[in-house]
Amino acid sequence: MAETIIALAADHAGFDLKEYLRTHLRDKGFKIEDLGTFNGASVDYPDFGYALAQAIIDGRAIKGVAVCGSGIGISIAANRHPGVRAALCHEPLSARLARQHNDANILALGARLIGPAMASEILDVFLKTDFEGGRHQLRVDKLGAPPDGSAE
Repeated sequence: MAETIIALAADHAGFDLKEYLRTHLRDKGFKIEDLGTFNGASVDYPDFGYALAQAIIDGRAIKGVAVCGSGIGISIAANRHPGVRAALCHEPLSARLARQHNDANILALGARLIGPAMASEILDVFLKTDFEGGRHQLRVDKLGAPPDGSAE
């Protein structure tokens, strides 16, 4: 069931942190869909950002974790897909606000910028925080609409 599945994806720079977080999530009882990469050999982050976005869009996973060196590239790649709201977070507060106010469904992390302990703390906050809805829902709805508000 998608409600219990967290998808993970990383490029080569994020591989070690992805592996750490995979173990962290399994230890907490989550089911994982690991989309790679599966070693430290050089790969292109857009391929993994796109795969993660597709897992969210298809409903195979309810949330995702994207990791590259800075977190920037893979979050840009994931955010190119309607229905995906990837948030690059560097500490727990940004993760909480990304969930509460933006209904983020992918957490992006920079493996060269934060360590495993901070990453797992950020991830825990991201997963336990609910979207507040209300006034925030109106704003989130605009994320998938053309800038002029017209229907496509």
